[in-house]
Amino acid sequence: MAAWQRVNYFFSSKPWIISLVLILSLVAWLASGQDQENQTSGKDEKPQQHLARVKATTFNAAPVTRTITLYGRTAPDRTSTVSAEVSGKILSLAVTKGSRVEKGQLIAQIDTADRAAQLRQAQALLKARQKEYSAAASLRKKGLQGEVSFSLAEANLAEAKAAVANLKLALANTDVKAPFTGILESLHIEQGDYVGIGDPIGQLVDLNPLVVKADVSERHIGQLDSGSQAQVTLVSGETRQGSLRYRSSIASETTNTFGIELTIDNPGQALPAGISAEVELPLDEKLAVKLTPAMLALDENGNLGVKTLVDQNRVKFIPIKLVKAESDGVWLTGLGQRVDIITVGQGFVRDGDEVEATLNSPQAGKQ
Repeated sequence: MAAWQRVNYFFSSKPWIISLVLILSLVAWLASGQDQENQTSGKDEKPQQHLARVKATTFNAAPVTRTITLYGRTAPDRTSTVSAEVSGKILSLAVTKGSRVEKGQLIAQIDTADRAAQLRQAQALLKARQKEYSAAASLRKKGLQGEVSFSLAEANLAEAKAAVANLKLALANTDVKAPFTGILESLHIEQGDYVGIGDPIGQLVDLNPLVVKADVSERHIGQLDSGSQAQVTLVSGETRQGSLRYRSSIASETTNTFGIELTIDNPGQALPAGISAEVELPLDEKLAVKLTPAMLALDENGNLGVKTLVDQNRVKFIPIKLVKAESDGVWLTGLGQRVDIITVGQGFVRDGDEVEATLNSPQAGKQ
């Protein structure tokens, strides 16, 4: 009997052996799949993550004055229209338009006409009235003059005195003089013109001190005090120190702002009125830290702030509170007296992350 026939006979006579072999094969197959799964799961396990490395610097806050910048224009301290106080013809002009005049300096001369003769007549009448009054007073003392006659003499004397005084004043007013030191901005007359009482002669402006007018928002008006010092930069680039002398108590209905006035020294009245000026006014003083723009960061919601270290290794995001902006950085408040700010690597960490930090030496106030 051939070999394959003997094997076939063996398994046909004992069929349970075939079932046993199949069962063992199935168990072996299942066991091999479990091992592969264990091996695969072991391969899928992630290696332990390393902490992000950052550099931080300790900053100590410093006092900084919060300011606001306003834009305004210069204006005269005083403006006056010089008018004729007597009527007559303009005999001469002592100054020209645009001239600088001192207080009391002659501007124009009006014809005196017959006022000098009238004054001499009034003075002669005054002497007569003085004698009449003296005689009436003497007779009254002796009881030879009634009260009515004495009162009439007294009234005539007073009238004569008033006439002399008025004519002297009229003569004096024929000389039109500057009421204060300033610039004769305009001249409305020429030699030979006739002017009446109250007619304008010219406009005089006082430019020392020079006034800077600006508008302040309702949010800041309550923080300004009269006498506060401010820095005024003129359009020419020249810088002057100004003093706040006036702030409005009523807001503009159209802009809802309050008008203010500052004064700056203008010796010789060299600076003109009507030019643009930038005013930097102090508001209050706060503790703040100065940072460069590179140290600022964004959080997940797009808020601008800084990323700081707490407990030496955890990131904390603090939104910025701007105090003052300068060309080389910004002053931020709300960070406390001392703060550790991430200066390198802040873009790769988030609020609450644990990091490996290297701390640099402290910086005072500003970088």
